[in-house]
Amino acid sequence: MLYTVKEVSELSNVTIKTLHHYHKIGLLLPCKISEAGYRLYGTKELERLQEILFYRELDFSLDQIKEMMEHHSDRLSILSQQEELLLCSKDRLDTIIQTLRKSIACVKEGETMDNKEMFKGFENEEEWNKALTEQNQYLKETYGMESHEVAPTDVKELNEQAVEAMTFMNEMASSLREGLKHNDEKTRNLIRCHLEFMNKHGHKASVEDFVAQTRFFLSDDFHLKMLESQQTGLAYYLSAAAESFAATNQ
Repeated sequence: MLYTVKEVSELSNVTIKTLHHYHKIGLLLPCKISEAGYRLYGTKELERLQEILFYRELDFSLDQIKEMMEHHSDRLSILSQQEELLLCSKDRLDTIIQTLRKSIACVKEGETMDNKEMFKGFENEEEWNKALTEQNQYLKETYGMESHEVAPTDVKELNEQAVEAMTFMNEMASSLREGLKHNDEKTRNLIRCHLEFMNKHGHKASVEDFVAQTRFFLSDDFHLKMLESQQTGLAYYLSAAAESFAATNQ
């Protein structure tokens, strides 16, 4: 059975204008055009529209949605990825709600929240090694990489790096939420300062290295999930920002 644009609009609550736009940018193409010039959509097109709407609920841009759907051609792969992202988003919102409730309780009781709960660093090598267990195991099983053991002498430097990395990612996530473009001057300055910090603290990282790292985050399930759980779209935003930064710093 085939559906006209008007019928698809009524089924999905997506405006006719939006469906026309999706066609124009190549995101959702009709399966055929009638002799009278009407766009006609079948079951596969309806399924693709549903997938697009799931991504829109996750606040992805149309360009990001198009790119992701090109990399995940089968419906099960797309739906599975969307389920993971939605669950990560749910977990993040649950955490925010818990923090909000605690903040409200503190206000009602006339208390001030302890910032250490938000920015508490790892205090010794045992805590660091425990925290890195899952990542080390994943890297070993997936890429055959040997586990990195944290020594007591590494802790101070790792704490500093963790705070800087957290600050950088939080700022990038904030920029994304604020709607700043990936090539905004603010995001370029954030990347510049991050690379300067890394190079000053013994981690030689060129602009090309940073671009390669952000591309890896997109292709690696562990790191992609980690970034997306912090802020939906962060991994894609970070990669686009890195590419833009590299283009202006050649």
